[in-house]
Amino acid sequence: MRVHPAGPRSGELAHEGPHGGPPADLSALDAAVWPLGADRAAAGALTVRGHDVRDLVAEHGSPVFLLDEADLRSRCRDYREAFGGAMVFYAAKAFLTTTVARWVEEEGLGLDVCTGGELAVALRAGFPGERMLLHGNNKSSAELAAALDAGVGRVVVDSLHEVERLSALCVARGVTQLVLVRVTVGVEAHTHEFIATAHEDQKFGFSLAGGEALSAVRAVQDAAGLELVGLHSHIGSQIFDAGGFEVAAHRVVGLLAEVRDELGAVLGELNLGGGLGIAYTSADDPADVRAMGRSLADIVDQECRAAGLPLPSLAIEPGRGIVGPGTVTVYEVGTVKEVEGLRTFVSVDGGMSDNIRTALYDADYTVTLASRTSEAPPMLARVVGKHCESGDVVVKDAWLPADLGPGDLLAVAATGAYCRSMASTYNHVPRPPVVAVTEAGSQVLLRRETVDDLMTLDAGTDRPEGG
Repeated sequence: MRVHPAGPRSGELAHEGPHGGPPADLSALDAAVWPLGADRAAAGALTVRGHDVRDLVAEHGSPVFLLDEADLRSRCRDYREAFGGAMVFYAAKAFLTTTVARWVEEEGLGLDVCTGGELAVALRAGFPGERMLLHGNNKSSAELAAALDAGVGRVVVDSLHEVERLSALCVARGVTQLVLVRVTVGVEAHTHEFIATAHEDQKFGFSLAGGEALSAVRAVQDAAGLELVGLHSHIGSQIFDAGGFEVAAHRVVGLLAEVRDELGAVLGELNLGGGLGIAYTSADDPADVRAMGRSLADIVDQECRAAGLPLPSLAIEPGRGIVGPGTVTVYEVGTVKEVEGLRTFVSVDGGMSDNIRTALYDADYTVTLASRTSEAPPMLARVVGKHCESGDVVVKDAWLPADLGPGDLLAVAATGAYCRSMASTYNHVPRPPVVAVTEAGSQVLLRRETVDDLMTLDAGTDRPEGG
């Protein structure tokens, strides 16, 4: 059963949370949290696009990332339509495969890459270079050269060293590269401090307050082979309202006015970055994408009118908002350990190697029994992984049926962004596959890693026996 929000947060009734007591129905699925194609079968098992997760696990193994393809495509369209004429670049760092890159292209979005590796995946997918944008605070000469050779449409410069490197490469090739200057506007988004990236004490961009941003603009203007077309600002992640963007837009438009007044240039592009949040639990209340699109357009319009500037072309870079909600991770329960008076530890066959966000950001997630329904009373549980770390936690606190046992399947919602992208092989645990699900069936996007895959990097395996 899916619970559809009606009013401020009707989903809270279904998933009230561990500190507010158990929900009335442990099997209910808050539509704000779970993929668009998630539901319950008559027998109680979780389904994705009509496919029983038990069957998907039987085919693809456990743990497994199940990605609702139609959900991802729908959110691409939502962003494209919500932001009207703005250029929408999908932030590849959230999750990227060649197939995902092709979907993004088919849905009319651009692609934001931030390393040579992400660029290589995009090129392997045949993604057009002119619809890509290259980020990164420490781009190497090799990465910049690869971007030039691929015809990447925009490079967001992040340091004066990079301006020099990029200029030299352009001169050597006899080409001109369009660039934006990344500006640190001194706005900290309302999010976890480790993923807030716009305050002054951080590695990204040129400080607005210290005058570095204007100096960077001047340096780009003076650099051979570079054409400055606009400014870039990114204020953080998991943002639920337009307040931070309003302050940031005021400041960055102020810089546009300074550039016009002091350097005689009217820049035609403004990239507001990404960071729009999603619901990981029923307590999260992210803004509607269309409402946010209208708000940001209005904010920039008002600021430009006040500064006497023509309205620049806008760009945004959603990643989590597109790929995050449509993926669930399915695990198999291995052991259950009750600590009397506190909680029950439920150990699954994955953990921090496939979802580091709980340990890294203290992130919260929603989890449900996915392989059956249960009439057992709820118990307060902590879902943990199999790794040799006490911090190996997948879901810190969750209400789960008290009869949970080995062999049961658990599904964790909203794991599409950064979970597989940041996955590791800690303890030499191979990384899970990512499987796209449609009404017609399932398709492996990334196959399951094997021990043999891990051994291919071990140079010692080339030694003769006894060596």
